Amino acid sequence: MGESVIKEKLKLLPDAPGVYIMMDAEGTVIYVGKARVLKNRVRQYFHSSLKSPKVQAMVANIADFSYVVTPSEVDALSLENTYIKKYKPKYNILLKDDKTYPYIKVWTKEEFPHIGITRKIKRGDGRYFGPFMGGISAKEIVDVAAKVYHVRTCTVAIREKPAKPCLEYHLGRCGAPCARLTSREEYAKGVERALAFLSGDYEEAERILTEKMRGFAEREEFELAMEYRDRIDMLSRLGEKRITAMPRDVDADIWAFETNGLYAAASVLLTRGGVMQGSRNFSLEEGAGERGESFLSFLTQYYSAHELPHELVCDEPFDEALFLRYAEERAGRKLTVTRPKFGIRRELLDMAEGNVKEYLEKSVSAIAHKNDMTTGACERLKELLHLSRYPKRMECYDISNISGVDKVGSMVVFTDGEADKVLYRRFRIRTVEGANDFASLQEVLRRRLAKLGTAEEERFARPQLIVIDGGRGQLSAVKEIFDELGVSDIDLVALAKQEEEVYTLSSPDPVRIDRRDYALKTLQRIRDEAHRFAITYFRSLHSRRNLASVLDEIEGVGKQKRRALMQAFGDIDKIMHASEEQLSRVEGIGPALAARIRAHFEAL
Repeated sequence: MGESVIKEKLKLLPDAPGVYIMMDAEGTVIYVGKARVLKNRVRQYFHSSLKSPKVQAMVANIADFSYVVTPSEVDALSLENTYIKKYKPKYNILLKDDKTYPYIKVWTKEEFPHIGITRKIKRGDGRYFGPFMGGISAKEIVDVAAKVYHVRTCTVAIREKPAKPCLEYHLGRCGAPCARLTSREEYAKGVERALAFLSGDYEEAERILTEKMRGFAEREEFELAMEYRDRIDMLSRLGEKRITAMPRDVDADIWAFETNGLYAAASVLLTRGGVMQGSRNFSLEEGAGERGESFLSFLTQYYSAHELPHELVCDEPFDEALFLRYAEERAGRKLTVTRPKFGIRRELLDMAEGNVKEYLEKSVSAIAHKNDMTTGACERLKELLHLSRYPKRMECYDISNISGVDKVGSMVVFTDGEADKVLYRRFRIRTVEGANDFASLQEVLRRRLAKLGTAEEERFARPQLIVIDGGRGQLSAVKEIFDELGVSDIDLVALAKQEEEVYTLSSPDPVRIDRRDYALKTLQRIRDEAHRFAITYFRSLHSRRNLASVLDEIEGVGKQKRRALMQAFGDIDKIMHASEEQLSRVEGIGPALAARIRAHFEAL
């Protein structure tokens, strides 16, 4: 799209809040932003005012833009977060580490609430406590709540007709509301005390556990006494993490954010019920937005996957009012932002700021090295192999079989040079007879490329580069499928194992890349990963087929007994070498059939 067309589009921008999407010449989304007034914000990018190098680089790559008008700026903030997760734009600050820690949840909306562990936050159906990190076991805390307050940990539906109490009741871990052995009022009191315990009131639980431990010791039930002793030790460790100057009703996240112009880092200290839960550090590539915009975008991404605290402590300037409106809409309650000058919050904030500065300094070299191996390697591949576009999504294919039996194909995906394992796919070859790897590759690629331009392209996005494990022959075989399906906008290369030469469609001669170059190492990693994934699938199919064929020859061994043997021993080799006694212990086998199985294998 030419500059004149962009100028015309700029004139049509509305005086309304919304999200704008910047794209490069290939239609790839490179930046997503939100605006209180779209017209003013988007036009700023194309004015000749002084811009940071990151913004200048981004603007130089803008070939087109689009926008979505939203009812409010809060809606724009939420939509911006959705688009960042969807497109992973190159110039946005990205929370790549979306690992979530466990929370304890009490399903308070139920008639008889149960307690459990979750990693997903769903508003409105219960109370959450956590996250738990730094050696604190959520499972142990749930165990204490069950033992002390008899709150159920199961999800059994409570019906009018009493059920038979389960083992948890007999172990003293549940009041058995399903058997109607506790009233709603009595159970509710236990839940209320459990909620206070989860909020940081450990004294009562520690006293009750101590009494029970002594009782078990007096009755010489030492294993149970030791189990209760371990729980008391855990509560003591939690007590040691209590911040004495912090009120017990304070749930606060203390944030520090730092950037050096190229990379950014964030650090958070988490306190719940006045107890220090732990800390986390995040490495980030600096985005093209201003510092305050970057911090706000980061917080929005983080809290879309984590529970919001009641208080956020920080010194970083950002659009506080907008974040508070977003937080209130998401959590259904108010959140406060504190910028302390002294006191315990200031001390914690100083600690977080020290953490983030040290982390940024140490992580810069690690980030730079990682970029060399990922996005930097992709840029090198584009240059060295004369690709038509940056290979953001690379797919690699491999075939595995033995003498044409149990033929399988694998597809692995690298995004920006990193393995994207949730996108891996595997194929059973359906139409090829015998060991014909060329024809098998063609079947796999035909099935995969047929999804382009259909409703399934949402799940199987169009790659920029396809890598084939093989040489000129494999490349030519796949090129036939490209021509057959009219695919011309995807680059295609093959990597030959022996000399590690890269075959392309643009030259009859292979490309030799220095073996120390991260570009070649990236191709090797995706090739080796495709081979590993194919071999794993092949072995699984081959093992099951061999197991069925060998055991089918033994009279009295049907499908259920095959499954029982497989569950007991794991693979055919262990079954073949098992003794009669070991075989007879498998459910449904017995001594007579065990002897027959043993005799069958000895005769082989």
